[in-house]
Amino acid sequence: MKKLLVLFILFVSSYAQSNSFRFDFIPDGMNFQPLRANFQEAHMGILYYPSNANLKVDIGNSIDLLGFHFGDDIYITVGAEFMAYGLATSFAGNRLQIDALDGFFGGNASLTIKQSKTSNLIGRFRIIHNSAHLVDGSYIKDKKMWKNNYEPIPYTEDFGELILGHEFSANEILTRYYGLVSYSTLVRPSDLKKWVFGFGFESAYTKLFSLFDKDANLFAAYHFNLDGTNEYEGNNSIKVGIKFGEWKNKGITFYLNYYSGRNPFSEFYFQRNNKFGIGFLFEFI
Repeated sequence: MKKLLVLFILFVSSYAQSNSFRFDFIPDGMNFQPLRANFQEAHMGILYYPSNANLKVDIGNSIDLLGFHFGDDIYITVGAEFMAYGLATSFAGNRLQIDALDGFFGGNASLTIKQSKTSNLIGRFRIIHNSAHLVDGSYIKDKKMWKNNYEPIPYTEDFGELILGHEFSANEILTRYYGLVSYSTLVRPSDLKKWVFGFGFESAYTKLFSLFDKDANLFAAYHFNLDGTNEYEGNNSIKVGIKFGEWKNKGITFYLNYYSGRNPFSEFYFQRNNKFGIGFLFEFI
């Protein structure tokens, strides 16, 4: 890590002496937008599960703090991200109780290399701390016990994640595809796999129609990752929907989601499930 930092400083220094270098403090927008079908990203909204009326509540955001332009073709940003998602249920007459919570915080560095007016190579490296917790919605106060006799576990993952991909546009359709690998320096419980592998794609038709002079974008996204405990198993997330607002700017999104794989609420990491959901997101980009 120190060697990479030294190389980056030398790289910046060499460009800083020329007119082709430009520095931005708190640049506009985001260099690398959160992956749409990946649950472990900074989102803000609600996903409703019709099968049991439970909710997945997302609260979080990611921001680019520093921007480095190397000529017209290379753009690097450094940013921070804080987010959490909770499982909201109704139990014993109490509505919208939060049963479980996953929290994430960390930083990232993102890269865009312009190939042409319609094509970019993209990448993101981030370091994230993830911890999971059971909260009051899982506790039966009058019986002084946890639901299903399942007590909290000290769940933690500290991981670094690298994503490399390509984005391009053709005939008003924007497409992004990527591959990822992550490694956890700390996992708890110890039976969690430290290496995770994945890939995915997103595609959006950006000229569906306009609403109050704002674009309506029809999109589809897919995310797959391979993780597990004693053995590796696949997890699939499919999302289709419509976003009002510029595709790479703020807006509101309505979507359908199908997920199959390891329970995304990490306190129940040993469970596997299949879920269909209906949701919306507010995008602050």
